[in-house]
Amino acid sequence: MPETLPTTVPQPISDFFAAANAFDSDGMIAPFTDDGLLNDIQREFWGPAAIKRWADKESVGDHVITTDFTDVKEHHGSWIISAAIDGEYDKTGLPDPLILTYYFTLDGNKIASVIIVGNKPGY
Repeated sequence: MPETLPTTVPQPISDFFAAANAFDSDGMIAPFTDDGLLNDIQREFWGPAAIKRWADKESVGDHVITTDFTDVKEHHGSWIISAAIDGEYDKTGLPDPLILTYYFTLDGNKIASVIIVGNKPGY
């Protein structure tokens, strides 16, 4: 899978990842609905102000970038995107590369929710 997302991925999702890689927290929250949800490893951030606080501290603050998209699929209207990430966060006990899966739900041309999970292979 290339470092860039396929053109079939909806624009709000592409915009989210582009802003994250540019360390632009305002750009990261721009594609969300006014009541959007971001859940990062079992922690909920509701609405633009909370999502921006998360982005400022844990994405922009830790210089987190997507280095490779390892899987991209649409599933019944949702988008599931797995990506290798890197940054200046505490990597103690984490796999290398760290692959996170982002589960996006859209409402029209906005992100209604994204759930970020560090998955492990199933059986």
